[in-house]
Amino acid sequence: MDVTVDIDKAVARIAAAIAEPARARMLFTLLDDRERTSTELALVANVSPSTASTHLNRLRSEGLVRVHVQGRHRYHGLSGSAVATALEGLSALVGASRNHFAPHTPIQLRHARTCYDHVAGALGVVLHDRIVALRWLIPIVGDGQRSYELSPEGVKGFAELDVDVGNARASRRRFAYGCLDWSERRPHLGGALGAGFLAAMLRNRWVARVRDSRALRVTPIGERELSARLGVRY
Repeated sequence: MDVTVDIDKAVARIAAAIAEPARARMLFTLLDDRERTSTELALVANVSPSTASTHLNRLRSEGLVRVHVQGRHRYHGLSGSAVATALEGLSALVGASRNHFAPHTPIQLRHARTCYDHVAGALGVVLHDRIVALRWLIPIVGDGQRSYELSPEGVKGFAELDVDVGNARASRRRFAYGCLDWSERRPHLGGALGAGFLAAMLRNRWVARVRDSRALRVTPIGERELSARLGVRY
């Protein structure tokens, strides 16, 4: 087997998948690390929903995008950092800039809100990203559902945040997973652990509920504690 020829064919195949203008627009739109539905990508690419599905199937078959199913929705994102690096290289080659994601969620809800019983919005995404960066959460490999387990550091860290980890584990619901945020299109912490985290934040008055709304307000105490304990400035 001529490995060089096989690599050449694979590169040519992937290049052809990217080369179609509608597919290229979809891919470059996903470079901001946020996921989108096929309907949204159809609008971006200026094609019909059925044509968008065909294009997305091609991109999935070449390993360029992945699909995350949440409820009745299917969200598409780049399959990994290698794809993003290749697209960034192409952008640099042609000297192009790309548009940034602009959510249309009301400002108050976009900043911080509840998603069922855990923290969502920009605050939820920031907290999720920080906890992952601290390596408190360990992705469960092969799960396909963005599920997490706690590292030893995570067990200690959440306990110091007054989160009842034992109670979360005893729950019959999923323990911890990345719940895709509908305004930010990036994950926040869901599951029993996420619920326990919100409960602790409310109990310790780090956040407060906004009356007659799902919105949350970060209190002065919360600003201080999130900064001191997690290095999060919000």
